[in-house]
Amino acid sequence: MADDPAPPALATDPFAGFRAILDGWGQILAPAAAAGRDKVDRQDKRFSAPEWEHPVFDLMRQGYATMADAMMGSVERLEGVAPGEKARMAFAMRTLVEAMSPANSPLTNPVALNKAIETGGASLASGFAHLLADLHRGQLTHTPAQAFEVGVNIATTPGKVVHETPLYQLIQYAPTTPTVAKTPLVIFPPWINRFYILDLSPEKSFIRWAVAEGLTVFMVSWKSADASMKDVVWDDYVAAQIDAIDTIRGVLDVKSVHAIGYCVAGTTLAATLAVLAAQGKAKKVKSATFFTAQVDFSEAGELLNFVDDANLALVEQLSGEGFLDGRYMAATFNLLRGRDLIWSTVVNNYLLGKDYPAFDLLHWNGDVTNLPAKWHRAYLADLYRDNKLAGPGAMTVMGKPIDLRTIETPAYIQAGREDHIAPAASVWKITHHFAGPLRFVLAGSGHIAGVVNPPSSGKYQYWTGDAKAATLDQFVEGATEHKGSWWPDWVAWVRGFGADEVAAKDARIPGEGKLAAIEDAPGRYVKER
Repeated sequence: MADDPAPPALATDPFAGFRAILDGWGQILAPAAAAGRDKVDRQDKRFSAPEWEHPVFDLMRQGYATMADAMMGSVERLEGVAPGEKARMAFAMRTLVEAMSPANSPLTNPVALNKAIETGGASLASGFAHLLADLHRGQLTHTPAQAFEVGVNIATTPGKVVHETPLYQLIQYAPTTPTVAKTPLVIFPPWINRFYILDLSPEKSFIRWAVAEGLTVFMVSWKSADASMKDVVWDDYVAAQIDAIDTIRGVLDVKSVHAIGYCVAGTTLAATLAVLAAQGKAKKVKSATFFTAQVDFSEAGELLNFVDDANLALVEQLSGEGFLDGRYMAATFNLLRGRDLIWSTVVNNYLLGKDYPAFDLLHWNGDVTNLPAKWHRAYLADLYRDNKLAGPGAMTVMGKPIDLRTIETPAYIQAGREDHIAPAASVWKITHHFAGPLRFVLAGSGHIAGVVNPPSSGKYQYWTGDAKAATLDQFVEGATEHKGSWWPDWVAWVRGFGADEVAAKDARIPGEGKLAAIEDAPGRYVKER
């Protein structure tokens, strides 16, 4: 009996016809694709997979590149438009252009198409489930829901909550050295995010590292806003910083503290220092460190696109209960890096159906906090839009006109070279306003990785130089590059203010001083949603 004839290709591969048609068009279009290959940006990760080399999809990415250039160029060529308005239009156009990428559609992304064919559609089904879950959550997911738990595998540095107000909890961390520096350290994190960005996994934790360096470390953990905080304004945050400073001075019986302010809390620390100077109490703070903080918002970058009247009115509309849901701010920050934080998620988790990576930094990025509406609107209008903090006497806080020129507290100013939230050029402007001795350090990377860069990682670099240079460019031109983390440079600077040490006992142990322990670190405020 003769052998049975081979089954048709369609019977073994239901997509054989589709592939044949695609390849047929590929042969026809190959010359056109080859002719326009110079339009392809080889650094663009969206189109770097080998599947994009197929002539059909190659022409798609080339056409997209041409269209994107034309759309962005149409804004650039506009005449008679105010610079601020033109910048907003360019940002909006870039956001639209990024959304239109053929990589974002399962019908025009060859990697997603191949994955769907290989899995019999299972990848798209998984991706659709991810999409539905995010729509229900009202927020993009970047990490598995159960991968991290605060106090269990992140924010685990041992300590106690020793003081609490309706606005913040004060955490004191347990010493790990037999003696500690006499002058303690208090850290003010931004209340736009959770404090544990500085206490992620043990190997990344700035807090754990600072404790191991022999510092008595206190951390402020801000309360996520609710309706009870509808009347909270900036003065309340300045008053909270002063309260924390005075609480620490009292419990340890010391005259002064070292203080760190990160991002918006650094802006607030500048106001706090100006208030203390006006009160004749500046010596309560021995040194001040600013992580990616701004005081002069004239070059504050793309966040300036969100402070026009329409956006301020939107903030009011979204804050009916007296607070702004943190998911709106998260969406804003994601838009600043749309390719990385929005569209890469769409492709990987919706189109390809991939599982989420267990990455602590991304978990923190999605762990949003609510903001007091009255404060937030004033912050956007008074600082970002009107730049009042930079004008001597233009703002009054706690009854005191703010004049940054009165700040003589020694300051360490850290900026991130690729920071898209607080641009390095904007952070640099602190050097134009403070009157005391300054050390400016430019770190590699951005707003987060430029700060959270432990010495053990061996990553990035930082630059030091003359903080009296007229511009950031002049600073960079004469700066010295150092490999690795800037943390050792900072702690050496702090130690330069006095080498006095005390035994790590009594009040240096959380809960064994004048203040009884309220609960274990990281406390309940950081867990409230």
